[in-house]
Amino acid sequence: MKSFKDHQLYQLTKTHLLETIREPEVLFWGMVFPILISIGLGLAFTQSAESKFKVVMVGESLTELDSLLAVYARQEDNKHVWRIEDKTLGNTIFTFERSDWRSAIIALKRGEADLIVSDSSRHVRYHFDPLNSQAQLAYNKLSALIKSPSAADKSSQANISPLTLKGVRYIDFLVPGLIAFGIMSDILWGISYTIIERRSQKLLRRMVATPMRKSNLLVSMMIVRIMMNLVDALIIILAMWLIFGVVIQGNIGALTLLFLAGNVAFTGIAVLISSRTSKTETGNGWINAVQMPMLILSGVFFSYHNFPDWSIGIIKLLPLTALTDGFRSIFNEGAGWIEILTPSAALALVGVICFAIGMKIFKWF
Repeated sequence: MKSFKDHQLYQLTKTHLLETIREPEVLFWGMVFPILISIGLGLAFTQSAESKFKVVMVGESLTELDSLLAVYARQEDNKHVWRIEDKTLGNTIFTFERSDWRSAIIALKRGEADLIVSDSSRHVRYHFDPLNSQAQLAYNKLSALIKSPSAADKSSQANISPLTLKGVRYIDFLVPGLIAFGIMSDILWGISYTIIERRSQKLLRRMVATPMRKSNLLVSMMIVRIMMNLVDALIIILAMWLIFGVVIQGNIGALTLLFLAGNVAFTGIAVLISSRTSKTETGNGWINAVQMPMLILSGVFFSYHNFPDWSIGIIKLLPLTALTDGFRSIFNEGAGWIEILTPSAALALVGVICFAIGMKIFKWF
């Protein structure tokens, strides 16, 4: 009776694991880099409550604005700086600089300015891109200040109740998406590219000549990737909890089920991608063709509801969208088993179907 350590699947899994952890590049890009991205984006979007706007003044007769700057602004390096202290909504800083029209337009195009203001019958006229949300916010704040600067300078905001609930920050939105993207990226590159590279080097031909079940090779690769993804996810969750206070509000068991279903889904997709490809260049193209659209569309870094309404239904069918939405519902909305069963079943089904098709058409040499 053979022991478990002598089993084919165990030996293949152990081999793939040792190959993976002995590569410093794999450990860095698979584990350290996602954490650095999370910390960087978290600091960028949660560090400060200040809003900073740069306004370019064109013309010499801006009586309305100049009179206010003379009272409320201070001079710094030939620029007027107007700081509004607001303990409820954070500080707003306007920087005003005079320029000619051509230089002002160039500054706006380069993103160096948010607004251009000019004189129109001794009144301020605003020029900005109406599709730019930052410019819209700058216009709304500045126009309110010009109408009533003394009222805006007060800290009392009786009708405003800032939300301090867990799960509403950008970092809370980001972390589940990064974990989902890490699963997809690690599996597609770790399995698809490895298989394609071994096929191009004629290594698969040698392996298939041994008394090895072909499915064991692919299953062992999936097991190693699940282990690596689990460690990666735990490190990210721990780091984000320590630094930003990100917590999992939902059911841990449901999170585990969805995590496994996501790994199964992308393993099946990875096997299907690599089932016939023999050249690494072609493999790179196929992996990017699958990965990049989902990275852009599936709401990893920003909500996919920013896309046109007709595309939302299609985007929701993408595996990465289902995985990301599921993770976010558990992390930020307190979801449990009932909410997760449908996306988990769908992801597992996609994985099984793709794996079966990939095995059917798989080319070993």
